[in-house]
Amino acid sequence: MVKSLMSDGQKPAQRPLNGGAPVDHKASPRLHQGIEEVFIFPRTPFCTVSDIVPIRTALISVSDKLGLADLAAGLQQAGVQIYSTGGTRRHLEESGVDVLDVATYTGFPEMLDGRVKTLHPKIFGGILARRDRDDHMDAIEEHDIVPFDLIVVNLYPFAATASRPGTTREECIEQIDIGGPSLVRAAAKNQQDVAVSTSPEQYGEILDQLDNQGGTDLAFREQLAADAFDHTACYDRAIADYLRGDSLSGDFPSSLHLSLRRKTQLRYGENPHQRAAVYSDSSQRSANLVSARQLSGKELSYNNLLDLDSALEIVRGFAEPAASVMKHNNPCGAANGEKLAEACQRALDGDPLSAFGSVLGFNRTVDKATAELLCTPGLFIEAIVAPDFEAEAFGLLTTKPRWKENVRLMQVGRLDTPASTVQRRFISGGMLVQDADRMTSSPLQWQTATETKVSDDLWDDISFGWEMVRHVKSNAIVLAKDTSLIGVGAGQMSRVDSVEIAIDKAGDRADGSILASDAFFPFPDSIEAASEAGIIAIIQPGGSRRDQEVIDACDQFGIPMVLTGRRHFKH
Repeated sequence: MVKSLMSDGQKPAQRPLNGGAPVDHKASPRLHQGIEEVFIFPRTPFCTVSDIVPIRTALISVSDKLGLADLAAGLQQAGVQIYSTGGTRRHLEESGVDVLDVATYTGFPEMLDGRVKTLHPKIFGGILARRDRDDHMDAIEEHDIVPFDLIVVNLYPFAATASRPGTTREECIEQIDIGGPSLVRAAAKNQQDVAVSTSPEQYGEILDQLDNQGGTDLAFREQLAADAFDHTACYDRAIADYLRGDSLSGDFPSSLHLSLRRKTQLRYGENPHQRAAVYSDSSQRSANLVSARQLSGKELSYNNLLDLDSALEIVRGFAEPAASVMKHNNPCGAANGEKLAEACQRALDGDPLSAFGSVLGFNRTVDKATAELLCTPGLFIEAIVAPDFEAEAFGLLTTKPRWKENVRLMQVGRLDTPASTVQRRFISGGMLVQDADRMTSSPLQWQTATETKVSDDLWDDISFGWEMVRHVKSNAIVLAKDTSLIGVGAGQMSRVDSVEIAIDKAGDRADGSILASDAFFPFPDSIEAASEAGIIAIIQPGGSRRDQEVIDACDQFGIPMVLTGRRHFKH
């Protein structure tokens, strides 16, 4: 039988790609699965002025088979001859797609438990041959090599395997793909003649181009090639990070590379005139906002994501049911309690005025009682992040309050996986990297510096305040009572200003509260302000040259002071 490598009915353009003379065609016999076929292919491809290359042959070998059957069916309907390997071939055949086995084509079987399948000159010659070079086309014709127009490959799931609990090193090593990246890179290199797909998200446009113009245009192939090199770069980076280890327990590495993939574009950034997008980091294993599932509500904004991330970070640090209330990336309320609804109410009570239009974080599944509380008339919530939402709670939050259609509900899953131990921040010209501020000091390491001692019933509030102050922008001061945040002074250039703001926010509730400071007091003036407000204990790192003056001021006013020896600046 004679089979054309051009799509049925496709007419060659009036000029070849290299602009030379009309091309002569030759027939090359091939033997596949016992059936003699004569494939006719151009010595130099005919292209339109838009550089469209027909898809006549495709090689498909994928790990992620999402959408693959539909792609293959569309290719087959267009007359494309499909070659495939192993599990991919079986998947396509079970889907009713005619496939030629790569091993039959190359005459070399898969071996070494599938480690060697596509690494063969008859595969790579068909990918790398330049169609505008007579010597290339003579060479592949001499060796009975089929030129491939489309390569569909995605790689072994290394990152997913490495992130799965209990996976052994040997299992991870086996997920290091060799043939796949080679196929992808070869096809991407020869983008002038070959289209390469590395993601199911690209399948629709491939079929659209095939249906509408008989093949792929150069601009699309160039974009596919760029995506392909992104794909292999991210893959190699995940392997390198795994082999190096994902912690910075020793020296910081001499080079650091980020592999991020755009998840979505946002309406705008911090302000409407700023463009913005969200990129995902596949190396992150813990519950996070980028991988969270949005259950309802409007599109998330740039500022929503920042606030939700901070709200989640606060509640992640508590073993008890906890709630946080964020406004402009600072907590205006937070609390823990025996039940989530109790923690929620006390968190909202921290600063009811600021809580209007806030973002909430929870470290437990939101239950009906908590949802009923959030549906209180007059309360407006922008977004909520939690491990999950009970069905009744979800129903209430999306049907009862006036803001029901707008509130964003973000389901992040279990919080039992530790968050990243590394923090990265971009600055002009580079990036700062540091250990994340998660190593809070133990009360066993603290020292009561004053002659006035701490009464036993204050330690829970002192510990709560010390946990909270590290989440507030420096200079940071928090007031706490009954393991609830009742006053916050954030981001002031003067520490005494932060003290006065926190006291003002707390109002009469400051009487009987404890004060936590993220860094030392340079002068005793803050102690005088605390005493006037009725604050009954202070916790701070210490380390000032005037520590003794501050300690003496505390003793003068009968306020016990605890020194932790650890600072918690957050810039």
